[in-house]
Amino acid sequence: MGSTRPLLHNNMKAGLYIHIPFCASRCIYCGFYSTVRPELHDRYVDALCREMLLLRDRMANDPISLSTIYLGGGTPSQLSAANLHKLFAYIYKVFPVDPHAEVTMECNPDDIRRHMFSHLPVNRVSMGAQTFNDDRLRFLHRRHTANEVRRAVETLRLDGIGNISVDLMFGFPDETLADWLADIRCALALKPEHLSAYGLMIEEGTPLYRLWEQGTIREADEQLSLDMYDQLVDRLTAAGYEHYEISNFALLPHGHQGASPYRSRHNSSYWHDVPYIGLGAAAHSYDRLTRHWNPSNIMRYIEAIERGTLPYEEERIDPDTHYDDLVTTALRTREGIDLNMLDERHRAFLLRNASGYIDRQLLRVDGHHLSLTRQGINISSTIMSDLMYV
Repeated sequence: MGSTRPLLHNNMKAGLYIHIPFCASRCIYCGFYSTVRPELHDRYVDALCREMLLLRDRMANDPISLSTIYLGGGTPSQLSAANLHKLFAYIYKVFPVDPHAEVTMECNPDDIRRHMFSHLPVNRVSMGAQTFNDDRLRFLHRRHTANEVRRAVETLRLDGIGNISVDLMFGFPDETLADWLADIRCALALKPEHLSAYGLMIEEGTPLYRLWEQGTIREADEQLSLDMYDQLVDRLTAAGYEHYEISNFALLPHGHQGASPYRSRHNSSYWHDVPYIGLGAAAHSYDRLTRHWNPSNIMRYIEAIERGTLPYEEERIDPDTHYDDLVTTALRTREGIDLNMLDERHRAFLLRNASGYIDRQLLRVDGHHLSLTRQGINISSTIMSDLMYV
């Protein structure tokens, strides 16, 4: 259960993540906490608003301001307009919000309709296209079609949304390199400001995992997956996208110098050790000293909040754990690990264990940053494991 200590400290800038666990149906690969109980929408939103008030009381002596807001899921676009308005009204009532905050909402393409963001502060929309092959979409149990992705982007543009992120997946059973290249072309044709692409993971406990156990499907060939990833990087960088994190690409406006303005600021906070608050069932919070998480059970969460209790569990983060967290997050980014953020003991440990990879040109040191090379990304999991302290 929650402790009596503040979650965040000393006028921190923080991100806010709100987990909306509702889905109309479950995709066969998804390992995130979700539920298909629409009758709980109103009660859940009420609980989120109450959790904000409870947190405000808890953090009364340690004011924070929000630099990013992210509604993820699940499927936040399943909520009614009234519930979305109520949720955002509470956010802006309870927390000081930077006037230039990035405000992202995840949406299913088939939920997008004209004017749905007209009276909301949302300025960035993230959509899970996954693939533009309708047969694969049906296999994944996705509700939308490829054409609905295209229509959704058109609708968002008409409504003035100038920052759209599209998610893709690769490594499907029986997918060929040509199939994947076709998906990349379709995504680029939409000219999104941001693209995320992930290899299909067969996670235990999912329907996809059961199909794999039964021998109905096979995992993608490892070399083919590497070829798909290489083509992804080549095609997107050639199209003017900055490859700023292993799985993420942001459009570089013509003539722009430096980092893309379309990087996901919220997700970047996870990779660069910025504190964040998580609200809702299964949401996590982080303040550099501790990690908190709410129960992955919607009724346990709602009932605790209705009793006036913050139901989170807490883990204190010791220096070695904090170092390991930096290795597995910051090293994913283009900039890599800022060596100046490390104490002398951990910096020496890191450079000693990284030396062999630096010699093999899988890691590089640029000024006071240690980062993966293009070749190093292909074995990033192995490298990170070897650099970890615990």
